Amino acid sequence: MKNSYPNIFIFNKKILKKVIISLNKSGVAGLPTETVYGLGGNAYSKKSVEKIFKLKGRSRSNPLIIHYYNLDNAIKDISINKNLIKLYNHFCPGPITFILKRKENSKVQPMACANLDSIAIRFPKHKVIRPLLKKIKFPLAMPSANKTSNVSPVKASDVFEEFKSKVKYILDGGNSKIGIESTVIDLTGSPQILRPGIISKKEIEKVLKLKLKNNNNKKVIRSPGMMKKHYSPGIPVRINQSKHDKKSAFIYLGKKYCNKKDFFSLSNDSNLKEAASNLYKTFRDIKKKGYKKIQITKIPNSGCGIAINDRIKRASKT
Repeated sequence: MKNSYPNIFIFNKKILKKVIISLNKSGVAGLPTETVYGLGGNAYSKKSVEKIFKLKGRSRSNPLIIHYYNLDNAIKDISINKNLIKLYNHFCPGPITFILKRKENSKVQPMACANLDSIAIRFPKHKVIRPLLKKIKFPLAMPSANKTSNVSPVKASDVFEEFKSKVKYILDGGNSKIGIESTVIDLTGSPQILRPGIISKKEIEKVLKLKLKNNNNKKVIRSPGMMKKHYSPGIPVRINQSKHDKKSAFIYLGKKYCNKKDFFSLSNDSNLKEAASNLYKTFRDIKKKGYKKIQITKIPNSGCGIAINDRIKRASKT
């Protein structure tokens, strides 16, 4: 079954087979995950990885996340350690990315790892991506399916808006449940969070039974999501706003301004998980409505709010 977009397809066995044939030939596809939609290609193919960087307009110094079905599939490319095992057993498949040492004989294209000796890997949970990863004989290099610095896509039509017909297959897996990118943790030394996500620092510390160090080396980009300007809706974003300027779109939590023009609530119940899942959708809706600027109220910096604040802070950079 095919919907009104020429290259967006509802997931079924027939389309899965076609996508696999395309990926085997170094093609790339728009694919759903539980966090955001990704632009996936064969991580072992130089041609495929080059296509991803070119489509996104992405800097070669910014590594890609390599997606695997399970840990057994990843062993040939990574150096395993006890912290990985603990976190994998607790959170995977799920919205967490691990930075690990890359084996010298790994087939993953060095370009996908920004020519570093490390590799970023993830085991996504979405019901569409898992059977695909299970059937192919290579991992997927898969950054978010958007042009560099733009808002990440949370539904199939967002991917189409970014790339139109440049991507042959976009699989429709519904709205991404989590709506922001995965938590990234560096396990190459003392564990440290490089990018906050829905899985919090506290949750990880509880599993590892240790305090995580802060990331003090911000010059070396070991992970996606570390660029200063990122997640931008394409119009100026002003954070920690307390007063509406009467002309901008105003994003807030709760229902104080419910049904009032120019006001957009991320969650009527001020639920931070719901707010995170609605953030990028709200950014895109505001841009489509023709607003020239976004104001965002102060977001509590706890739980999922830490990840939200990371995204809106980078979105506000000029």
